[in-house]
Amino acid sequence: MERRHARYPFLDDARRAVGNAEFDLQSLAADERVRERASERVERALDDGTVGEPSRDTRIELLSYPLARVLVSLVDEHVLTRKYARAEAATAHDRLADAENRHELKSARTERLTSEELLAEFDLATDVHTDGDGYRVAVGAYLPLAADMRGEEWRLVNRALSDGAVSISATDLDELLRKAIERRVAEGLPLSVPDGIADALESTVEEIRERLAELDLTREIDTVVPDRFPPCMKALLDSVQKGEHLPHHSRFAITSFLASIGMSTDEIIDLYMVNPGFGEEMTRYQTDHIRGETSPTEYSPPSCATMQSYGDCVNMDDRCETISHPMAYYEQALDDADEELTDWRDDEGENEADADA
Repeated sequence: MERRHARYPFLDDARRAVGNAEFDLQSLAADERVRERASERVERALDDGTVGEPSRDTRIELLSYPLARVLVSLVDEHVLTRKYARAEAATAHDRLADAENRHELKSARTERLTSEELLAEFDLATDVHTDGDGYRVAVGAYLPLAADMRGEEWRLVNRALSDGAVSISATDLDELLRKAIERRVAEGLPLSVPDGIADALESTVEEIRERLAELDLTREIDTVVPDRFPPCMKALLDSVQKGEHLPHHSRFAITSFLASIGMSTDEIIDLYMVNPGFGEEMTRYQTDHIRGETSPTEYSPPSCATMQSYGDCVNMDDRCETISHPMAYYEQALDDADEELTDWRDDEGENEADADA
């Protein structure tokens, strides 16, 4: 086992190193030091978005990674899987930058992982090419990595595209590689864990569940796919698009939901323009107020219980029976999608472009 493997445990070489060492999960679960470091990785992911300080023992640090993935699998909550994968990716990104800054040190050179090596690791070497001060990425490689990125600048319609390649900066490439690491970490989760190992880790898993229950974790979503909306929001959106008058509680529910999934004030206003008695100034004020732009509070969408009390809970399906909030429904619906999802706003932009042509 090498220190580099412990610093970047998502690498194929690191996985092979663990396999060659012939450790089994049962022995890892029984190893108190490995179990404690694995638990720390997961809990720190929840607390501060990192995986904590690395163990000085290369063996413990490397072996804690597969065991942490087992813990995440046993808890089996979307929000934990997402935050854990992001924390591992963020930590790897920081270590890469640190090694780059210390490149003159012999120890850093042996631990260093270059962008070129990362591109090869994720089979992107032939899809990414330098272009002056930036890079050009094949559109087929760009789209999957940029799909979950937050921010309008990542949308293909806002990028320079020519000859099947997207122009990006060096900083953009760093962010895309971080996303590739995040996806590698999350790949295959949740794992199928034998009952014996689950029993051995029961107390540790329960501690993580308790920590998770203490936190108010809301996914940062910037993807608008109406077909994946919960039935209540789908019905309210349909009413808005038909120009029907909505009572205040219904208007608040759909507006706060749309804002929470990444729609801008202008995009929401455009939806309301077909409503009777539409007033742009008032609609903008109300939307900005809900978004926290003109108020001290950024309002979240109502819970399922509140939606039910106001009569806005309609057309319940099987997933509705398992969740307590429309955002949780939408999050699961996005995660469970088998096909590549197209953001509604991208469709709108393409339709406008076709019309202009």
